[in-house]
Amino acid sequence: MVAAISGSTQREPLVVGKPSTFMMDYVANKFGILKSQICMVGDRLDTDILFGQNGGCKTLLVLSGVTTLSMLQNPNNSIQPDFYTNKISDFLPLKAATV
Repeated sequence: MVAAISGSTQREPLVVGKPSTFMMDYVANKFGILKSQICMVGDRLDTDILFGQNGGCKTLLVLSGVTTLSMLQNPNNSIQPDFYTNKISDFLPLKAATV
């Protein structure tokens, strides 16, 4: 799709979707949040986790979606999250931390 637009317009598009950092930079600036205070949560290594890493955030991989534990632990996998959990509901018992 990007190539089709680029070819027809003779211009390079600005990609804002994951794993581009454009979206992360915008959100951090808009709300005055340091990217080091943000944790990107997702179920895909190649988009969600890479997006968080490229944006300078901590990352949490949820194994209830696309990525499995065996995919995460595969020696050929070069994308490693800071944290991982089986499902997002694992956090329900936790109390919110004060910043």
